[in-house]
Amino acid sequence: MATIEQATLDNGLRVLVAPDPASPVAAVSLLYDVGFRSEPAGSTGFAHLFEHLMFQGSEHLPKGEFGRRIQGNGGVFNGFTRPDATVYFEQVPGGALELALFCEADRMRAPRITEENLANQIDVVKEEIRVNVLNQPYGGFPWLEDLPPLMFHTFPNAHNGYGSFGDLEAASLGDVQAFFDAYYAPANAVLSVAGGVDPDHVLRLVERHFSDIPARDVPARPSFAEPLPDGERRASRVDPLAPLPAVALGYRVPDPIGDERRYFATVLLVSLLTAGAASRLFDRLVRRDKLAADVGAMWGGLDSAWYSRDPTYVALIAHYPEVDLTERIISVVDEELTAVGAGLAPGTLEPVLAQAASAHWMGLDSKYNLAVQAAFFAQQRGDPSLAFELVERLGAAADLVPEVASSWFRPDRRAVCALVPGAPGAGAAS
Repeated sequence: MATIEQATLDNGLRVLVAPDPASPVAAVSLLYDVGFRSEPAGSTGFAHLFEHLMFQGSEHLPKGEFGRRIQGNGGVFNGFTRPDATVYFEQVPGGALELALFCEADRMRAPRITEENLANQIDVVKEEIRVNVLNQPYGGFPWLEDLPPLMFHTFPNAHNGYGSFGDLEAASLGDVQAFFDAYYAPANAVLSVAGGVDPDHVLRLVERHFSDIPARDVPARPSFAEPLPDGERRASRVDPLAPLPAVALGYRVPDPIGDERRYFATVLLVSLLTAGAASRLFDRLVRRDKLAADVGAMWGGLDSAWYSRDPTYVALIAHYPEVDLTERIISVVDEELTAVGAGLAPGTLEPVLAQAASAHWMGLDSKYNLAVQAAFFAQQRGDPSLAFELVERLGAAADLVPEVASSWFRPDRRAVCALVPGAPGAGAAS
């Protein structure tokens, strides 16, 4: 089995190295333990705004120079914000590894936090919201403002992580500097390097570029725990841009860390229900009953089952031709969950596990994916090697799938949001 080397610098920075001698590239991921949930009330969208600010130059790199150097050496770079983390990454030819590490260390040490940069990035984020949410059919559905307020009661779990325009415009330079000082300390980060690299060489480079960054105290992570729902909650909203109605059924799921086997069983259950044309809900809703145009799922971490801590949720989503079909579609979902909860025939999960294994190992062929996943597993579980053990652990949880379906995916523990095409102002919540 492949291995991941680990080390910790004196300033607290955790370092992971996943070598693959056959790879011609090196991927660098720098994960900070701060995300949407860390935003205080009145500062919605702040974690994402700060992600943008980190690309506005640093102590030795004027604005734009980071991108010019990485791309000029044949690399790619980006960043993303999730409920529990903000991640920056580069993938470069192996010979440009030191450049990527230098660039990340320079902005960890001293990003250019100025009034000008803050003002222009607030405008950039507002435009991103307009383009990606306000002016897109199904924009932000259901993860942004639909399911979270129905599924959770506390501000950290329920609020809009993209942010309101009012909160974004209220962000001050002092707020930004305090956010950096609190959350962008070396001890609050995981640096992961994967690809055609030598671990000893990587650790020497990391020491060279990161070890002189001063250590700072890291704020204690608060508990975001909430009790499970005690009854179904529903809402609807109108989307004037949507061509078809849609419905999202959100379910709280077991603790990804504290109840790992049941969480892994949940991942298998969701795949059984929604992953591809052979899935149970696609077969029932699209192929046989011809009620829906498509079905799918979205995790609370948006694009991966592995990017959020507890509490989190999964949404089962369908798009369909007529609003009047909403209740029939919900009934079919309930029927399929009841059937799974009653037990599965031998061999039912074998193709699901095969599909999961294929997707996982193909994903790790991307050194960027490996670096990011290892960093998340180190952050969440203190175990980056889970990246190489995931398929085996999924298989070991298969026997719990019926139990999870019957005990966690119940109507009285879910939230339902229906999206209706039509004129603005016609939606109603309950």
